[in-house]
Order: sequence, then C-alpha cells, then structure tokens
Amino acid sequence: MASVFSKIKQAYQLFKHIDIEKFEHLASKVDLGAVMENVSHMDDVQLAGLMKMLGKGSHKDKPLPPIEGDFYHLGHALTPEERTLQLKVREVMETEIKPLINEYWLKAEFPFEIIPMLAKLNICGGTYQGYGCPGLSHTVEGMIAMEIARVDTSVCTFFGVQSGLAMGSIYLLGSEAQKQEWLPAMQQMTKIGAFGLTEPEVGSAVAAGLTMQAKRNGDTWVLNGQKKWIGNSTFADVIIIWAKDVGDGQVKGFLVRKGSPGLAVKKIEDKMALRIVQNGIITLTNCEVVESDRLANANSYKDTASVLRMTRAGVAWQAVGCARGAYESALKYTRERKQFGRPIASFQLIQNHLVEMLTNLTAMQTMVFRLSQLQQEGKITDEHASLAKVFCSLRTRDIVSKAREVMGGNGILLEHDVARFVADAEAIYSYEGTKEINTLIVGRAITGSSAFV
Repeated sequence: MASVFSKIKQAYQLFKHIDIEKFEHLASKVDLGAVMENVSHMDDVQLAGLMKMLGKGSHKDKPLPPIEGDFYHLGHALTPEERTLQLKVREVMETEIKPLINEYWLKAEFPFEIIPMLAKLNICGGTYQGYGCPGLSHTVEGMIAMEIARVDTSVCTFFGVQSGLAMGSIYLLGSEAQKQEWLPAMQQMTKIGAFGLTEPEVGSAVAAGLTMQAKRNGDTWVLNGQKKWIGNSTFADVIIIWAKDVGDGQVKGFLVRKGSPGLAVKKIEDKMALRIVQNGIITLTNCEVVESDRLANANSYKDTASVLRMTRAGVAWQAVGCARGAYESALKYTRERKQFGRPIASFQLIQNHLVEMLTNLTAMQTMVFRLSQLQQEGKITDEHASLAKVFCSLRTRDIVSKAREVMGGNGILLEHDVARFVADAEAIYSYEGTKEINTLIVGRAITGSSAFV
C-alpha cells in the first residue's frame, strides 16, 4: 500500500511541473509513447548524455577556464619582477591602446597618443645597458614584444623599429658621442628613429646589391638613392641609412636627421597589412651627412647583419604575439557564439581547429623562449634566428587562417580583431628576411654548402 501511495505522490509531483498546453502541443508533433519507451531503456551514461545535450547537465554550473594562450605557462618562468612587467604591458595594451586600434587601422594613420603610453612603461631599448635603458633580459624583452603584438602587430612593428633596429644600430655600431646624443632621448621616445635598408629594387639581395651610394667629400658624405618600406620614416627624427661607399664598395651606416636638405619621404598608401605603420619611400638627392653622423663602427654589411641578427629574434616573438591574439580572439568568440542552441566551442570540429591552433602556438612559444635564452647566453647565431623566423611566420599564417575559419563570416569583420591579424600575418611572413632567404641560411648551416646565387 505504501508503494502505491509513493507512486501517486511521485506522479503528482511530476504533473505539478508539467505545462498541459505545452504537453498537448508536444504530443501533436512527436510520439510520446515511443519517446518514453526509448528513454526508459537508456542506461545512466546515455541519460547523462541526453541531459547534457538538452542543456541540463552539470557543465552549466562549472566556470569556464580562462582564455590563456600560454598553455605551458612560460610566463611563469620569468622572475617575479619580469612577470609583473609583462602583465603591466598587457594591461596598458588592453585598456589604453586596444580601444584606439581599429579606428586608426581603418584610416591607415598612426595614433601618436600611444607614444607616451609606451614610454611610461620604460621598456624601450629593453636589453641595452646604460643610456637610460632598463637592461632587461632577452626573454622578457621577447615576452613584451609578444604582448604588444597580441593586441596589434602594427604597434609592435613601430616599437620594434624604434627599440630594435634604430636604437640597436646606434647601440651596436655608433660612437660614444652618437650614443649619448640619441639613445637617452630615443629610450624616452621623445625622439623617434627609423631604419633604411630595403630599396625599391633591392630586397633579399641587400648584402651585395645596395644601390644607395655614399661618396666622401672631405668631412662630408653625399648620399644619393632611394629606400622603400621604411617604417616610421614619415615622422622620424633620425633615419639610419645604409649605403654603399663608392670608394671601397663597403656598406656603411649614416644618421640622416629630419629636415636634412636633399631628404624627401613619401608615405606608401593602400597597404592591406600593418596599416598603422607609416612606411615610406625615401629619396636622397645629394643629401649631405657630416662625418660625425656616420655610424663609427659600421664598416661592412657584416656589421649591418649584426643588427638584423639581434632583431630577427624579436620578429619571431612578434609572430607569436600575432598568432596568440588571433587564437585567443577566436576562442573567446566560439565560447560566446551559439548555433543549434549551443556555443560552437562545444562542437568537435571547432575544438579540433582550436587545439591545432594551440599546438602550433605552443610550439612557437617554446622555440622563441629557447631562442631568447641562447641570445641571453651570447650563443645565438644567424641560423638560430632564421629557423625561428621561418617556423613562426609559417605557423602564424596557419593559426590566423583557422581563427578566421572558426568565426565564419564574422571573421572578416574588423570588430572581432581576427581580420587584422590575418592581414598583418602576411607582412610578418615577408619582412626581416623572406622564408626562402632564411631557409637558405639554415640550409647552409646544416649542410656546409651555400645555395645562395
């Protein structure tokens, strides 16, 4: 008898929670008897799966994991002070600079208001000693580049030209007087630099094919020729110009000051990538540079290459940042975007894409982390830097492509950020040495035979 009353009570409780109108509507569409029959034969695992599919599983009560592209926690290998700096850079990039980016990217203009924001972080000239520079490790310098590129690759390129190529040329190859004049101001970013190596008809062949000429006339050098793709050049206070000395045929470096007679800069328009970076075509026509503004220790292309070796590692980190920004943006989107009543992040094919992206990203991060350790130890070689540049720029292309894919049509909208990363990955793929050139550098190292022609 107790059993009967128990069943009646259960039935009563059940019917209390049933909307009769909805029940009748459902009965008109499906065979409820067949449904009940099939459900009654399900085991506990099948029932749990059914409830999960209906959105009633326990996963609803679980907090989502953080969106974190550093899957192997490399950031935690930094010292506490370095980690604090990394996170401070992230905060400034996320809260102060990111809100400005899309507007300026569309206009292909540079947001000059970000220069004081970056300057107050005291990260410019990161690894250099003296001259107001912070003397950071190469590892945290790489992490900083990643954090900047994680928000926007153009800003990272601007910063890399300033802190790496321009300041690096003076730091490695300048006289003490040149260092004292330029480095403290450039570290504070009150003076901006540019680096002029590539030419309209000379890209990969710069080692032997520069057409920019420098002719000495007493204590003055006269420069004639053109440079192309020179970032920051439209507003730089000083441009490092690399030219071939007509006297001895060697490549030398010159500090060409803003406003010098014979210096003209034209902005390159209509770029599809790095639209915030102000690239220019530089024309020098009988431009006179005094001997004291010639880089004192730049006497051949070998010296120029020492600057590129130092900064190529930074470009690899930049590729990691671009890829990480795309991955994290895509992951966030897939957790918020719903189709068929569920977040698309819960679908197997989407998770496969995300994991492939994370796998490549993690491989890239571990590679550049070790590269920076080699640089810190003074053991980095051209082939070390070139291998990282090749691998990271290739994998970045793959990651941004998958990021756009999982976002569907929305992936081409600037508001979701991934479209910028897709475009900017193409620039990273080409500059600071193409895939082919960097491949041959590594090939020469492992085979002992040079395939350069």
